[in-house]
Amino acid sequence: MKRFIELVNASVSASKILGAACLTGMMLLTCSDVVGRIFGHPILGTEEIVGLMAALAMGAAMPYAHAEHAHVGVDMLVKGLSPKKQAMIDTITNGLAFILFLLMGWQTWLYAGELKKSGQVSLTLELPSYYVVYFVSLCFFIFCAVILVDVFKNLQKAVNA
Repeated sequence: MKRFIELVNASVSASKILGAACLTGMMLLTCSDVVGRIFGHPILGTEEIVGLMAALAMGAAMPYAHAEHAHVGVDMLVKGLSPKKQAMIDTITNGLAFILFLLMGWQTWLYAGELKKSGQVSLTLELPSYYVVYFVSLCFFIFCAVILVDVFKNLQKAVNA
C-alpha cells in the first residue's frame, strides 16, 4: 500500500508541474501574440495552442486539487458528527466520486480513440487533438487513484475511531 501511495504522490507531483508549465506557456504565448500584434506580426494558431494548453492545465490540476483538499466542500452538517461517522460519510462520498471519475476517465479514453480514428485535427495548425484528450483521460485515472487513497485513509479512520 505504501508503494501505491508513493506512486500516486509522484503522479500528482508530475501532473502539478505539467499543469504549471502549461499555465506559464499560455501566459508567455498570449503576451508574445499581443506584442506581435502591436508590430503587425501575430503568432499563427495562438488561440488553438492556448486552448489545448488550458485543457492540459485543467486535467493536470484535478488530481493535485483533490490531494491538497483545495476543492470546495460543504460539510456543515457533517462537522457536528463523531469522527467515526465523518470518516464513514467521507468514505461513501469518495467511493461514489471514484466510480464517477472512473467512468469519466474510461469514456474520455474511448472518445480520444474516436478522435484518433476519425483523424480530427485543429483548424489552423492541424494539430491532432486526441493527444490532449488522452492526457485528460489519464488525469482522470490519476484523480481516481488519489480518491482511492482517501477512501483507504477514511476507512482506516472509521475502523480506528
